[in-house]
Amino acid sequence: QVQLVESGGGVVQPGGSLRLSCAASGITNDDYNIYAIAWFRQAPGKKREGVSCISSDNGSTYYADSVKGRFTISRDNAKKTVYLQMNSLKPEDTAVYYCAADHSPASTILSDWVSQYLEVWGRGTLVTVSS
Repeated sequence: QVQLVESGGGVVQPGGSLRLSCAASGITNDDYNIYAIAWFRQAPGKKREGVSCISSDNGSTYYADSVKGRFTISRDNAKKTVYLQMNSLKPEDTAVYYCAADHSPASTILSDWVSQYLEVWGRGTLVTVSS
């Protein structure tokens, strides 16, 4: 059974950087390579928000407007890991960050409709941006 584990969260000052990781287990590399992987976040009292997604072939990336130019998603299929490099962090980036995997087209995964049906979710890692 596929499992996703997030890591890299923590407390950082505004303007700082963090790199989150999402590592997959319980799956072969060939099977992993056909999953699109996405990052979501949920702040206290707010609905879940799609942050970024990367296609299975590493060819396409997608970002929420709120993080464009600040966050970068990448994947290392040999390590079965996806990364989210977060720069110029703002207090409003504070949230629990989750990664998810699915076979749907990467261009659709961040939508509210598709995201509620994603196949695999991690348990999340907390990012706090505060001075």
